[in-house]
Amino acid sequence: MIDHHCHGVVTEPLDRAGFESLLTESDRAAPPGCSMFDSQLGFAVRRWCAPVLGLDPHAEPEVYLARRRELGADEVNRRLLRAAGVDVFLIDSGYRAGELLDGPEMAAASGAAVRGIVRLEAVAEALPEVTAAGFAGAFAAALDRAVAGAAGVKSIVAYRYGLDFDPLPPSRREVARAAGRWLRRGRPRLDDPVLLRHLIWGGVERGLPLQFHVGFGDPDLDLARCDPLLLTGFLRATRDRHVGVMLLHCYPFHRQAGYLAHAFPHVYVDVGLAVNHVGARAPAVVAESLELAPFHKVLYSSDAFGLAELHHLGALAFRQAFEAVTGTWVREGRWPASGATRVGELIGSGNAERVYRLSRGDGYGRGA
Repeated sequence: MIDHHCHGVVTEPLDRAGFESLLTESDRAAPPGCSMFDSQLGFAVRRWCAPVLGLDPHAEPEVYLARRRELGADEVNRRLLRAAGVDVFLIDSGYRAGELLDGPEMAAASGAAVRGIVRLEAVAEALPEVTAAGFAGAFAAALDRAVAGAAGVKSIVAYRYGLDFDPLPPSRREVARAAGRWLRRGRPRLDDPVLLRHLIWGGVERGLPLQFHVGFGDPDLDLARCDPLLLTGFLRATRDRHVGVMLLHCYPFHRQAGYLAHAFPHVYVDVGLAVNHVGARAPAVVAESLELAPFHKVLYSSDAFGLAELHHLGALAFRQAFEAVTGTWVREGRWPASGATRVGELIGSGNAERVYRLSRGDGYGRGA
């Protein structure tokens, strides 16, 4: 199994507030007397992660958290990451990197291979002193260095502006002017639409799969501007560039994303992040993701961040949901059993191997 988009896990012990903050995309704690454990994800943690830590299923939250503290962060991470049964993690380390296990540490804890996904906005924001006229050249050189050995690149334009950006690349003059505005503002979080377009097209030019956050996320985004149909112009502009466009997460727009994967030869989709959060309803979301998208265009991801529980649950919930959905179709005579097996292999690993050009022969860069 290949998780084609996720993040690292925390290295420090977590108190209840810290743990619950990672069970939600909200930026606010639950009200007094309430708990983020009272959610589909919270119930799933207690059901499926508790046994991995040596507890009975459905352990009470305080019992679960006490066991976590008893084992320590390293052992918790090791147990849950290995229980995920993932062979390769493609990790975006561009967000809160210093707080999480890095690539080699994730490889050691999980026993899996790790490859990097380069976040375009993080590369631009990390540039040293630069002039407006020199921004484009400095970014190009930095991106070339960053993508060496990486499996793909990613944009979070959905958070910074929205997916309704001008689909065509900006001119060098437009980039210089936009860079000047950004520099005069003191280099804040990069949210200028001209610069964001420039970063995205820089990713296209590197020829690696290009990931976009789509749909569900934290309150920092405007969900109405995260519908993947807003990318239609960009997809038309890139369809002959031989670059895979990877639509991540997609919920609640996974049906729209399925249409785009159906219509455009270079578009791929997943329902990562959502599967964990919808918990017991995961079979419904997985079934909907398989309605229109060709099966060679669907991948698995967890988008797990911070908690090793999310890596374990993402893989387990997807396996369970896929088996429940396709098992029903097989029993009803709609699919052959061999077809369900083949599609499971494609989504679980085969599509990622092909699109990201991963090679079993070199062990996917295990431990890199």
